[in-house]
Amino acid sequence: MIEAKTDSWVPAKQVSLSHRLARMSGLQWLLLIIPLAYIMLIMFFSMVDFFKLSFFDESGFTLKYIRHIFETDVYLRVLWVTLKIAFLVTFFSLIVAYPLAYSLVNSKSALWKKIIFSAVLIPFWISLLVRTFAWSILLRQNGVINTILIKIGIIDHPLELIYNTVGVVIAMTHILLPYMVLSLYSVMAGIDQRLLQAAQGMGARPLKSFMQVFFPLSLPGVLSGSLLVFVMGIGYFITPALLGGSKTTMISMLIESNINTTLNWHLASALALVLFAATLILLFIALLLTGKNPVLKELE
Repeated sequence: MIEAKTDSWVPAKQVSLSHRLARMSGLQWLLLIIPLAYIMLIMFFSMVDFFKLSFFDESGFTLKYIRHIFETDVYLRVLWVTLKIAFLVTFFSLIVAYPLAYSLVNSKSALWKKIIFSAVLIPFWISLLVRTFAWSILLRQNGVINTILIKIGIIDHPLELIYNTVGVVIAMTHILLPYMVLSLYSVMAGIDQRLLQAAQGMGARPLKSFMQVFFPLSLPGVLSGSLLVFVMGIGYFITPALLGGSKTTMISMLIESNINTTLNWHLASALALVLFAATLILLFIALLLTGKNPVLKELE
């Protein structure tokens, strides 16, 4: 009699983290510990030392710097402007990036894919400062955009596209767009196209199959790309400093001013702590949404 060999196979997602760590070899532990130690040493301890300035000064423990931020309308308004610009950049990046990533996944032309990838990746090879200065030339009153719009008769007077929220959002969206496109593409490329074919074979129109099959499966890419763009945008400095006006001051600009101009490191630390806390709260909300949505659980 031939005995059938049975293997107790357990899906990878059901294996506990402690069991995975116990099966790691010495080299794997080394590859894990060295980067972790580097991150803890360079980032964590330096951040803790800087954030301590929010609560300690020459007189000892104090909350006056944190209290001063929440009691001053200027700082609250700057925090609101920072969050608003980060949300707008994330929204417009998603609106532009989703069709691009979808075209990359579904395009049958290799040449067209190369063209889109080149348009997305070329900004990575150009300095951030150069791109910001380029947008300042394009958006100014006698710049290329206003000149073209006036010549073709769409407008009679130059539009105010610079030194305001509009210019900052346009430039930051262009700079952060590749991160959104790549995040979406990595998820969309893993979606089985046979699911769409099955939906259409059962009578669903292309738009309905997209909305009920493809789009829900692409939500992990939407969330990961949105978080990446938002977290990067909330701490941007160069682009808002060069293209923003007095009404578009972001919190990173206040931190830089308190460190280099007024030399008030305690207030700069308090502002950085408030920004860090706001970011953590928004990430925690996104984590709750991920845990409650069965599709978004794929991000775990």
